[in-house]
Amino acid sequence: MSFPPPQIPPPLPRATQSAPESKKRFNRQRPVFRKTSSSKTSFTNAIVSINVGLYLWMSITNSATASDNFVIARYFLEQGEWYRLISCGFVHFGLFHVAMNMLLAFQLGQMFEPQIGSLRFGLLYFASLLGGSVGALMLSPNSPTGGASGAVFGLMAAAVVGMRQAGQNPMRSGLGLTFVINIVITLAIPGISIGGHFGGAAVGAICGAVVLAPNKRLITKTLGVVVPLVISAALIYAAVIFVNA
Repeated sequence: MSFPPPQIPPPLPRATQSAPESKKRFNRQRPVFRKTSSSKTSFTNAIVSINVGLYLWMSITNSATASDNFVIARYFLEQGEWYRLISCGFVHFGLFHVAMNMLLAFQLGQMFEPQIGSLRFGLLYFASLLGGSVGALMLSPNSPTGGASGAVFGLMAAAVVGMRQAGQNPMRSGLGLTFVINIVITLAIPGISIGGHFGGAAVGAICGAVVLAPNKRLITKTLGVVVPLVISAALIYAAVIFVNA
């Protein structure tokens, strides 16, 4: 069963005092992060809670078949179980697996959900999740695959793109090194869903270029909603075409 690599994140930058309204953006020298309340990271908190809650439920009930109802593989989609394109991102295989994925998801959510809002952040997350699902489906269609790493890789790639657009070097932060480490682990360790990780990263980078664009005009914000939705729809269509081919 394919699952993401152990994530070993160096410390990401801590939140600092809120900047003036005109400077609430990425600083060219270092990121400017706001102190956040739980209401400003509501999507992040919900995703982490759901993933951890499902893992605990599966562990407590000791249900070996529970994960089989979540994972994705071509066989299940051929039976019409299309919900697995999403559900596979909510099943984890082991404490370390869920802990590292949720640690990164939480850190990345704290970084930029308050900046772009829960709606656009949520759309970015689910578009990346679908990118990972479709990537895993196409590269390893017969391997049951699960985990939130497609979405997490998408968030990391989006953050890297966002920092580059703001004139920053991601390699000078914990984020850049974390991303590189995870790419190396993905390629080096057998049994890891390469398609899931790179599919999520590719979609996250594309969506992130729009969602995290420095331009704050209304058209840019609108595209930050439209683009992830269009890409998500295209990914679902691609999965349907692939399965029925």
